[in-house]
Amino acid sequence: MCKIKIFGLGGLNENGKNCYVVEVNNDIFVFDCGLKYATGNLLGIDYIIPDFSYLEKNVKRIKGVFITHGHQENMGSVADLVEHIPNIKIYATKFTKYTLIEDGVPEKNIIEIKVHKKITFGENSIFPIAISHSVPDAVMYVLYTKDGSICYTGDFTIDPSMMGSYEMDLGKIAYVGKQGVLCLLSESIFSENPGHTSPKHKLIDFFKDVIKHNEKRIIFSVLPDHLYTIEEIFNACANTHRKIVVMGKKLQNIITYSIENNYLNVEDGIIGDLSNLKDENVIILISDDRANPYANINKIFTGYDKFVNLLPTDTIVFAQPKYDSSEKLFVKMENELAKFGCNVIDIPKKYSILQHASKEDLMLMIKLVNPMYYMPVKGDYRYMVGNANVASSLGIPAENIILKQNGDVVNITDKKIEDKFEHINVDDIFIDGKSSDDIGDLVIKDREVLAENGIVLISATVSKKDKVLLVGPEIVTRGFIYVKDSKEMIEEIKKICEKVINDNITPKYVDYNLIRQQIREDLGRYLYEETECKPMIIAVVQEV
Repeated sequence: MCKIKIFGLGGLNENGKNCYVVEVNNDIFVFDCGLKYATGNLLGIDYIIPDFSYLEKNVKRIKGVFITHGHQENMGSVADLVEHIPNIKIYATKFTKYTLIEDGVPEKNIIEIKVHKKITFGENSIFPIAISHSVPDAVMYVLYTKDGSICYTGDFTIDPSMMGSYEMDLGKIAYVGKQGVLCLLSESIFSENPGHTSPKHKLIDFFKDVIKHNEKRIIFSVLPDHLYTIEEIFNACANTHRKIVVMGKKLQNIITYSIENNYLNVEDGIIGDLSNLKDENVIILISDDRANPYANINKIFTGYDKFVNLLPTDTIVFAQPKYDSSEKLFVKMENELAKFGCNVIDIPKKYSILQHASKEDLMLMIKLVNPMYYMPVKGDYRYMVGNANVASSLGIPAENIILKQNGDVVNITDKKIEDKFEHINVDDIFIDGKSSDDIGDLVIKDREVLAENGIVLISATVSKKDKVLLVGPEIVTRGFIYVKDSKEMIEEIKKICEKVINDNITPKYVDYNLIRQQIREDLGRYLYEETECKPMIIAVVQEV
């Protein structure tokens, strides 16, 4: 008999930050450790990671972290986790190991695994199975326990035509299903999309058509970790006698590594160099990431790129997915490029550059695995509900379909779910720049105030001996009003501050805390009456 706990530190009711924990008796297995990129309202925040507090408290029980594939949503916070737990073991396939090292994870922490090779941990074991996704060497994991197996699919699509390092072993999945699966955790992002994702993810014919009908220079904007799309661009360019120039160190590194390790097959002589940038029919590959979308194409457009100067005859192809958080930015960029004269091409809606499981893919996975319990993961809650509805349509009883949010614990004892209403406190950890320290909600709130209303800084100096105002008050504003056009308001601000200071100066004592507090209150009231804005007010009163 096993006591099993399943819960998410991230990834439930959100797109990204995937991190799922499965406890079997005293052993802890962690599946994926991703990040989520910040939306526009999180000012100054680069990305968000799971709260690792629970893992830090139970570090001795952790057998390892098992990464399904090399996308940031699934492995982007591993480097942060290693900073918290330096000796933790990370299990990953060859290509995923490369992406982890490129992401700053120490190689000594990574254990390279091979598909269909069992990894034993006492009474339990992990079995990785090859699946199809937009990056090579993607796997799903099967955790074998005495009470049956627990499967985590990661991201997948079912397409028998995807070969080599993209090939999915449906036979192995079916075999696992025959052995008896206790619980299946499966992704939900495309659960509302009808049919199969394939062949909507195949873009080679679209790329061929773009290249055929645009004889001048073409610039493709891609995501560096979507190697399947990059390979389709190379294949579409084959036999066209056009050179491809790869720009950017990260993209160059990934393509070079992929060619050297047979993940990417390209036509001999097709890759050019900087000397080809001025060729009339050259094809240029540039890359961005989700943290800073369209940054490189914007750099080229504004003339700040050292090598590429935009021409009105250029064709710009955005061969990358659009996300809700960057849609306004994309429309603005597209509009500016069109005004410049460029031919702008976006991926048509009938195609899907992302390779996630649609309804029929999910149905086939469920039928092959045939789990006792089904737990939708990865995606906004409505997508998880859509995934649950797919399972329900296949006859899985409602009481066996598990819908949870981050921190909610599923307890399974002797193959039966126990409703203990257990919850583990988990928070979003905000990362600003290279700092691994959390940026708290108060900091975000301050940044919102500064962004929306600006700041007013008041400085004054009081004589320590004579207890009189010596200098000031001086007024400095940023992001609030233009000083030269608001002289009357600045003078009134000075009067208010001077009155507050003088009212609180006595021959024996000056209450600086009271002065600062009263300046914020009186000045804040005045500024709101005049402007209906609430700038951040900082009063600095010192004595000499």
